[in-house]
Amino acid sequence: MNQTIDFGAPEKFGLHHFYVEIPPSPRDAISIYEDFGFDGDESKRETKECRVVLARELWTKIRDEARRDFNARLKAKKMSTGSWNTGMVKLDRFLGRELCVMAWAAEHATPEECLIIAQKWQALRPEERWWLYTKTASEAGKASETNRGWRKALYCSLSDGKSIKLGPKTMPKRKKKKTESNQETLFDFIERGDI
Repeated sequence: MNQTIDFGAPEKFGLHHFYVEIPPSPRDAISIYEDFGFDGDESKRETKECRVVLARELWTKIRDEARRDFNARLKAKKMSTGSWNTGMVKLDRFLGRELCVMAWAAEHATPEECLIIAQKWQALRPEERWWLYTKTASEAGKASETNRGWRKALYCSLSDGKSIKLGPKTMPKRKKKKTESNQETLFDFIERGDI
C-alpha cells in the first residue's frame, strides 16, 4: 500500500494530487492547485494549475465541513487523517476535485450562503462531486475563469435555498436471499390466490 500524507495525497514525489496553499496571515486568500505530477514520464516538466483563489473569510466557513467529510472517509479506509495547517496541505486527487466544487460554489457567496453551500455539498455523493468537477473544469476550471458556465451554476444551485439538516447516512437494506427450502413454488402462489 502506498504511503499518504495530509488528506490521502501520495507521499511519493511526482504523482497527481491537489494542494491548498494556506498563507500564515489570517486575512490572505487561500489557493487550491491541481498538480498533475509527471504523468509517468520523469523527463517531462511537472505541471500544475491554480483552480481557485478563495477569500479567507469564505474558506473558514467551508473548511471544517470538508475536513470532517474527508477524514471520515479516510478513517473508513484505515488511512491517516489530515488537518488544515498553514502552508501547503496536500489532498488525494479525488478529494481535491470535491474541494474545488465547494470552493467554486463559495467564491462569490456571502458567509451566510457558505453555510448552505457546505450543507448541500455534504448531501452530494462523491461521484456527483467528481462529475461536477469534470464539467466545471472543462470550461471554467482556472482561477481566472470565475463567474461563468458551470462555475456560475455551482454557486446558483448550491447557495440557493435554506439551511438543510442532514440525517446520518444509512446503508440500503439488502434483501435476504431465500434458501432452497424457503423458495416458493407454483402451488404457494395458487394457495394465496396470486394466479
